[in-house]
Formats: sequence, structure tokens, C-alpha cells
Amino acid sequence: QVQLVESGGGLVQAGGSLRLSCTVSGSIFSRSATGWYRQAPGRQRELVARISGVSTTYADSVKGRFTISRDNARNTLSLEMNSLKPEDTAVYYCNVVAWVGGSLSNYWGQGTQVTVSS
Repeated sequence: QVQLVESGGGLVQAGGSLRLSCTVSGSIFSRSATGWYRQAPGRQRELVARISGVSTTYADSVKGRFTISRDNARNTLSLEMNSLKPEDTAVYYCNVVAWVGGSLSNYWGQGTQVTVSS
């Protein structure tokens, strides 16, 4: 069974930094595509950053401020967030996509709140 456990959210002032982590149980991590999404109140969930192999993708709103990384040996996905802005306030979700039993499966973490005060 695949489980995603997130940590690292919290309250920070504008201009500050936070680091989110997501630990993935099971054996799929090394062969999966992984990413971080966020959802602010009243808005749809949106992609923040994605990493697959050595390829990374970032939302325009976070380019140059956020860095996604993964450690396949530790089954961990991370998101380093710098120069945070109030508009970065949202619940952040870890996402893993992998082929499991012949089907493309999509897994989500429980979400971690990030609040940036002005």
C-alpha cells in the first residue's frame, strides 16, 4: 500500500523560507513521477513543481523561488520555498504517479498548510 506523509508546513512572514518534505512508503518511488500541488481557499488545486528523472517543471509564479528535489534512496520528495509571498498561502499536497499492476495510479498526501503573513 502506498502512503504519502508530508511535513514542514507552518506560518512564516513574507520573505521567509520553508522546506516541505514528503516520505513515500512502498516500492514505487524510484520509478514514479512526483510533484507538489497547492490549493488556496476558493481556488482550484494547481501545480507548483514537478520532477521526473532529472527533468523539473515549475509554475511561473514560483520560478526562481522554489526548488523541488527528490532522494530515491530515502523515498523522499522535498520542496524548498524561499522569498515566500502572502499569495503562496495554501494547502500543499505531495503527488506521486506510477504504473502499479498495469494501471497508471495517482497518489496524494494529506496536505500541509503553508501560511505567509504580510
